[in-house]
Amino acid sequence: MSDRLPPQTKFIVGNEACERLSFYGVIAILTGYVTHLLGGGDSAGAEAKEIVHWFRSAVYFLPLLGAWVADRLWGRYRTILWISLAYCAGHAVLSLTEGSKSGLFFGLALLAIGSGGIKPCVSAFVGDQFGPERQLQLPRIYGLFYWSINFGSFFAFAFIPLVREKFGYSVAFAIPGVAMALATFIFWAGRATYVKIPPTRHSPPVDAATRAADRAVLWRIVAVFAPITVFWALFDQQNTTWVQQGEKMRSFPIGSYVVNGETMQSVNALYVMLFIPIFTLWLYPWLTRRGIRLTALRRMGTGMVLAAVAFIVSAIVQQQIENGAQLSVAWQLVQVGIITAGEVLLSATGLEFAFAQAPPRLKSTIMSLWLMTVALGNVLTAVVTRFNAEVLKASGAMELLFYAALMLLVSFVFAGIARRFPEE
Repeated sequence: MSDRLPPQTKFIVGNEACERLSFYGVIAILTGYVTHLLGGGDSAGAEAKEIVHWFRSAVYFLPLLGAWVADRLWGRYRTILWISLAYCAGHAVLSLTEGSKSGLFFGLALLAIGSGGIKPCVSAFVGDQFGPERQLQLPRIYGLFYWSINFGSFFAFAFIPLVREKFGYSVAFAIPGVAMALATFIFWAGRATYVKIPPTRHSPPVDAATRAADRAVLWRIVAVFAPITVFWALFDQQNTTWVQQGEKMRSFPIGSYVVNGETMQSVNALYVMLFIPIFTLWLYPWLTRRGIRLTALRRMGTGMVLAAVAFIVSAIVQQQIENGAQLSVAWQLVQVGIITAGEVLLSATGLEFAFAQAPPRLKSTIMSLWLMTVALGNVLTAVVTRFNAEVLKASGAMELLFYAALMLLVSFVFAGIARRFPEE
């Protein structure tokens, strides 16, 4: 067998890079746009943060629907292709209805259907291209797949805020729409080369013993996934809480390019593209040679601890701001670097883990459950934000420390669950 990846994977990886540029292009400016639409000020900022996290939770809940449609009715290929059209429509609505609250919510609804619907299908579809003889290539393709996600993310966060500053929100929302149209075209272009697993409606019914075995595996995976929701409650605050923190810090130039609270979001993707090859080509082999068995679950648990450390660093920075210090936004490079290392250990590994552990009939469904952890994490953030605003009023550094403590506690729970999981 050749060591080269199947040639059709280039279409899927290219599609993913463009689709992520389109999604994160919206996310990059969404908090600021919603805050502006709500009239500005601290209360509008808190409401905007809540809206963005509810939107992201919808994006990651809807994979359950997309997975069901793909596994049972349409198959993964047709599900990705057709739902991508709703995705493109959502971008068009946001671009053409600037300043309209109804346009905002309708556009976000279409984006949630489009992005959420295709998410579990694309990540499972790329795995479908690897037959039993290519299973050892799964870590490599999912590393590349995750690298492409962050390639698109980097350009979204680095440049869409600059487009918004120069040309306004309408143009800034239009560019991600063009990227999504390109993503759809790239995916369609590979149609003749793909391995296409038929939906289960074309398969003979399974017996009771097989269904029982599938359910047993499903519940074991759910137990592993449940604590990961807290990781995403922390991680996705890079696009809300940390942006708002960065807005209170001094920007700094890199040549003619200015790094501020919004453009700092691009650093996460830059770190990912740097860390993935370092981890996979050097760190993991180095640890293996020294007898340290870094299984998928151990990598994921380490990533959770690093997220807690990042929020402790963020709380220290926030406390300095609250004490009146005029800090450069460059200080956020530390917290972003730490949480990104956690992301690579947990998220890139989680995609590989989910596909490898899923029963053949439930690949998209298991991928959707993995994405559900992101949805629940954003729900948690939205609920805590509202509770703090109305009851505790313990925002700022204390809120960041609350998340860090919660993450450390859940990391211990995850470790206990992982020990009981029959892994490699």
